[in-house]
This record gives sequence, C-alpha cells and structure tokens, in this order.
Amino acid sequence: MRALVLGLGEAGALYAAGLAERGWTVAGYDPADSATPEGVERAGSPELAARGAEVVLSLVGGRAAAEAAGSVAPFLPAGAVFVDMNAAAPEVKQTIARAVGEDRFADVAVLGSVPAHGAATAVIISGRGAARAAAVFEELGARVEDIGGAPGAASARKLLRSSFMKGLGAVIVESVAAGRAAGAEGWVREQIARELSGEDAAVNRLYDGTLKHASRRAGEADAAVALLDSLRVPPVMTRATAEVHRGLADAALAPAEDLLAEFGGLAVANIGDARDRMGMLDGGIRALWKGARVAGRARTVWVPNGDNLALHRAIACSRPGDVLVVNGGGDVSRALLGELMAERAKRRGVLGIVADGALRDVGELERIGFPAWARGVCPAGPYKNGPGQVDVPVAVGGVVVRPGDLVVGDDDGVIVVPAAEAAASLLGGRAVEADEAQRRAAILAGTA
Repeated sequence: MRALVLGLGEAGALYAAGLAERGWTVAGYDPADSATPEGVERAGSPELAARGAEVVLSLVGGRAAAEAAGSVAPFLPAGAVFVDMNAAAPEVKQTIARAVGEDRFADVAVLGSVPAHGAATAVIISGRGAARAAAVFEELGARVEDIGGAPGAASARKLLRSSFMKGLGAVIVESVAAGRAAGAEGWVREQIARELSGEDAAVNRLYDGTLKHASRRAGEADAAVALLDSLRVPPVMTRATAEVHRGLADAALAPAEDLLAEFGGLAVANIGDARDRMGMLDGGIRALWKGARVAGRARTVWVPNGDNLALHRAIACSRPGDVLVVNGGGDVSRALLGELMAERAKRRGVLGIVADGALRDVGELERIGFPAWARGVCPAGPYKNGPGQVDVPVAVGGVVVRPGDLVVGDDDGVIVVPAAEAAASLLGGRAVEADEAQRRAAILAGTA
C-alpha cells in the first residue's frame, strides 16, 4: 500500500512513521523545512507526492488545509481516498470534499494527544470515504468511530469536544497560576486531579449541581474573581464562569411564556403604580412609533458609545420572547440599530428593543412591527470595534436591568420588573387597572 502524508510536522511525522513501520510505502510532502521521518520518501512537488497514492493523509493545519488539498487534487489516482485530519470548521471540510471529490473524501477528527498515543490515537470519521479511511486507522491500532454523515460532521464533534477540553485546559492553567501566586500550587493541583478522576459520576454531579445552585455559585465565582485580581492573576476564565452561573440563575427565574402574555395588555403606568413607581425608565427614553407595545425577557447588552458590535452578538444568541435592552451610555450621535438588524432580530423571535442611545430607520421599524424605545434618533451608523458585554447587569434610563428581567413598554414608556417579582407585579397591576376603571365609571356617572 502506498500513502502520502501532507505536512510533516509533529503529528504528520508520527502518522507517516506509523504507516512505514507497518510496511507501507510512504511519501511525505511539506514545503516547510521539517525533518523527514525514517522510512519516508520526501517528495519535491505535489504532483510527485500524489503519484500512485492510495491514501492521502492531510495534517497541515486548518488554515492551510484547503490550499493543500487543492495542490494535490489534480494528481490523485482514481481510487485514492483523501483523509483530511486538520482541525477546521465543517464548512472548510465541505470545501475540501468538493475539491478532491466527495466520493473519496473522509473527514477525520483526532480525539486525543497524538504525541502521547502516536498513530494509534482514537479518531472519529464522517464522509463518503469513511469506510476506506477507517480500515487504515484500524490497521494503525486506533479506536475508530464511523458516525456516517456528510463532510464536517466529524469535525463538528471534535469542536464540541474542544469547547470542553480547551476550556478545561485554560481554567487549569488559570487556577494553577492563582495557586502558585497564593503559595498553594500543590494543593490546587491535588484538588484538580481529584475532580478529574470521577468519570460519569463527577460529570453528573458538576452538571446537575451547577444548574441547581447557579445563583449561589455565581456569588462564589465573583468572590474568586476578586481573589485572583488581588493576586494579580487575570481572572479571564473565572469571570466567564461567574457570568455563566449568573445567566443560568437568571434563566431559572425568567418569567414563563404564559406570564409574559398576561402582561401584554397591561399599561406600563398601572404596573408602575403597583410597584410604587419603581423600575420606570426616565422619560428621555421614548417609544419611536405610536402604538408600540412589548412584554418580554431582558437580553441585556452593554456597548461603548456609538458601537454595536456586542449588539450583533446579543441578537445571534437571543431566544424567542427576548427584548434587547442596551446600555449605550446615553449617546445619540450614532444609531445602534436600524431596519436590517431589526429584521434579523425578529427572525430569532426578539420582540423589540430598549436602548439608552440612538436608533434609526424609524419608519421601517414601524412598518415591520418592531417595537423600539430609545433616547434619540440618528441617521449616522455605528462603529463595530467593540468591546462590549452581553447578558450582564446594565443601567438603562436610570434603572438597573438584569438578564431575564421582565420588560414592558407602551406609548408612555418602559418599566423593568425583577424576574422574581413578575407574578406579584401582574396581580398588582391588574388591581390598579380595576380600581381605575371603577373610579372612571364613578366620574362619568357624576358620583365620584
């Protein structure tokens, strides 16, 4: 059997050597100045490298994967299978499959450390060429999982795993650095090792416990952020952990869909009266078109003045029933949202927007039925440089708004109700409404 290995870096060299040890004729191609493993022929061009190859393994890195595939595609023998082993987005894998021919393409994701396990590292495979590729890796002694599906399916699984593994690695680095700064590195390492040895039971305990105790653990994570700050260890992962816990806690308290619907016909003024006028945004934030109404959960956004990069992120992660609540610093020199962004938001089920800043395309917002409240209107577009934050407490119109809080708006303005107080505020607002109706009737009857 003859194989071609594209890329003779650390992983490529190990796979090339593994095939050579099993009696394969192995050619290697790498324009970089890398060492040639023992038993591997170094080819001088893609054409020479591909000559007679029955299997091609590409390990050039995600950025160069498509270019490398294109360089050998014209020279591949009719029966060759092309195995792309680079970590890349599913879309990249699909592009490569089209370049080399989908019938002979295999998307292979490596699940483990190649330096530790060599060519026997476990893999997951998808694509039409999966069966032929699987035979090669089984010969190398690897555990193979063929999941079927299209090019990119295996890579998507690897990226799902990476969201855990890379995050785990990053948080371990941050925690060990904090332990070192506090003079307790050995103890921290011992704690990490103990938790990592629990297998399924540990995963279930951490997952279920996080959901159940998110609110309390958010406070604990905030305290950990403060500690790392005091130790001069940047709390990047720890701060993100605190935000995740706060988001879970807020989601657990968020008003249910049926409760939101009950607020739909209730006047903001009546809710405000029931709440002793608390939570009302200042009168500078006004409805941009007559008859706009909204009742939904706050999806909070904090942006620099005149910049809407974080608002794009918020829309991308919004859920049906959300209302975008944006702290734009009260700046009205540039609009944070217009018609096109509103259309995208509507497609995700966003009910409207409340911005302590400026918006634009007011006529179009009314035409498409996207309720909007803002401090001003400005035709100038925004910057998109960032930074910004999503799903954090924000101050809008003089009121602090947390993710998941109830937001109700009408022609008079906007009120924000803490999620945990939504049901009581609904009952209070209805009582005010009934009392006003009774007093109005008395006035009209002349009996007041």
